[in-house]
Amino acid sequence: MVQDTTTGARAPTRNFFARKSVDEILAENHIEEGGNFARALGPVSLTALGIGGIIGAGIFVLTGTVAAKFAGPGVVISFALAGLACAFVALCYSELAALIPVSGSAYTYTYATLGEVFAWIIGWDLVLEYGLGAATVAVGWAGYFNRVLHGIGIDLPPQWTTAYFSEAGHVGAAAGHGFFNLPAALVILALSLLLARGTHESSMFNNFIVFVKLAVVLIVIIFGVSHIDTAHWTPFVPENTGEFGHYGWSGVLRGASVVFFSYIGFDAVSTAAQEAKLPQRDVPIGIIGSLAICTVLFIGVAGVATGVVSYTALNVPDPIAVAMDATGASWMAWIVKIGALAGLTTVILALLFGQTRVFYSMAHDRMLPSVFARLHPVYKTPAISQIVVGVLVAIAAGLFPIEILDEMVSIGTLSAFALVCGAVLYLRRKSPELHRPFRAPGIPWVPICGIFSCLALMGALPIETWIRLFVWMAAGLALYYFYGSLRTRRR
Repeated sequence: MVQDTTTGARAPTRNFFARKSVDEILAENHIEEGGNFARALGPVSLTALGIGGIIGAGIFVLTGTVAAKFAGPGVVISFALAGLACAFVALCYSELAALIPVSGSAYTYTYATLGEVFAWIIGWDLVLEYGLGAATVAVGWAGYFNRVLHGIGIDLPPQWTTAYFSEAGHVGAAAGHGFFNLPAALVILALSLLLARGTHESSMFNNFIVFVKLAVVLIVIIFGVSHIDTAHWTPFVPENTGEFGHYGWSGVLRGASVVFFSYIGFDAVSTAAQEAKLPQRDVPIGIIGSLAICTVLFIGVAGVATGVVSYTALNVPDPIAVAMDATGASWMAWIVKIGALAGLTTVILALLFGQTRVFYSMAHDRMLPSVFARLHPVYKTPAISQIVVGVLVAIAAGLFPIEILDEMVSIGTLSAFALVCGAVLYLRRKSPELHRPFRAPGIPWVPICGIFSCLALMGALPIETWIRLFVWMAAGLALYYFYGSLRTRRR
């Protein structure tokens, strides 16, 4: 105990590595009684939530960027490598989500294994994945939305479609820098209101949009296959230019670290555990099923895009539309734009959903203000939190360009994924007696492969990204020390 000089009382000593037992976590969240959330999600809705969170900017934008700048047609291998790394992580997520079916996801799993300070670090990391990820995708959504409007003869004022911090000369900033990216902010606010209204309503909307974009992706693959020129695949892995990451096998690895952003979202299924009807069964189905479906689709689209046109022509904002234009069927470009809008919409929805569920658990542990753990009495959602998060993310999406927003998302997510794999190893060794409704196979090799895969992809990212991560972590640790750790000791 430590003496409190202001009151004379003895203040509790802070234990930064305090852990919660699995039983304690389940009891605090009333898992046995069903909890306070409305259990409205079955395996189909959870799988759709995962697909909704995965298929978006990656398949419609990053496919072309990675092919043109890093891997050539080898982008197919990049998607396969990133998918393999995610498969190891997905199995670990599935075991922990079935064992600890609460809304905190990686944050809660880390609290049960490595302790409080590491749980805070992961929660802070997940802001990068979910919060900034949603803002990043919203900016991409706004770009496609503006192109659709332009196609029907409507052009919004550039100062209201361009972020304030965009560089002069940025696309859309015809009169210098913009003022605010209004479409990006509005889509965030609209989806936040939908999520606040209810999990069932937002799930039905997500299921419908997922159906639309899956249909579009399948149309692209089926139609594009007949227009493939295999000459565009030669060489499949272009010769390295002499610089790491610029073609060759190092380019394929660099490409995998970039397209990894495409897979972000499957883990959002685990944040819905307290809203699943049968979480021990349905959450693993949602995580693994959505990842498997999306990996196959990613590889198919990447193969078609680089087979229909030369990879050198794909470094554009809408590479799949360019590839479809090359087939001579101009109507396909409109199909792609509709699919892109649908895909990006559900990604934003899934990421906003995940962010508030992580904040709910952190606030439940008193690491954040209690308002983030308050559920609406009728809708049974963290409605106030959803609106607050929506406003903050909307401001970020309106002010910052995609180049600034997306730099931090992948590295924060990869570090969280590595710790999830470590949590499985720890609990298997420390608490082997726990009932595990889903058991990841190949222990200890699956989580070990997951950890090393994540570290390899992190190592392929540029040093500037690492520096920004350290600055973000320093700010988060300061907030934890002066706020979060003090409040947790007073429970």
